[in-house]
Amino acid sequence: MKKFHLLSTLLPAALLLACGSDPKEPPAAPTGGTEPVATSTQAAGDELPADDPDDDPKKSQINISDEIKKACGISDSDAHFAYNSANIRPQDEAVLKKLADCFATGPLKDKLMQLVGHADPRGDEEYNMVLGGRRAENVKAALSQRGLGKDRVKTSSRGELDATGTDESSYFEDRRVDVMVAE
Repeated sequence: MKKFHLLSTLLPAALLLACGSDPKEPPAAPTGGTEPVATSTQAAGDELPADDPDDDPKKSQINISDEIKKACGISDSDAHFAYNSANIRPQDEAVLKKLADCFATGPLKDKLMQLVGHADPRGDEEYNMVLGGRRAENVKAALSQRGLGKDRVKTSSRGELDATGTDESSYFEDRRVDVMVAE
């Protein structure tokens, strides 16, 4: 009986000591959104850091495939993201409306759209994956608000995996959402 009492007292203490390390903090989610959007990689309760006021939102883009531009009659107009942001700007209305119309009722009405979010390499790898996903989800939400059904758009993130920028002047190419016809 003494053995059982001693074991029942020491076992919980040993477990507490073994599990005593501090848990790793999850990465903070990126800022921005056209509506509250949760991605499968975003943990509930993540705090959103503020956008950097010195970042130029013209130095990122929605990169529309040539196939879609041609089919939908879209020029090289771009939509943009700032560093550490997934915001879509009001001046992007025209290109988003053209995309939504083209896939909802236009030449690509029988096709699905694929949105792939990207980030520049400056953040944590996991954070950048979340940021890329958030950018793609926000473009999807914006397209949905303009008449394209959410079931017609697939999203994914490549985070910083395809980043090629090495300094501020080239990072803007990494902050984008690629818009393609889904295969």
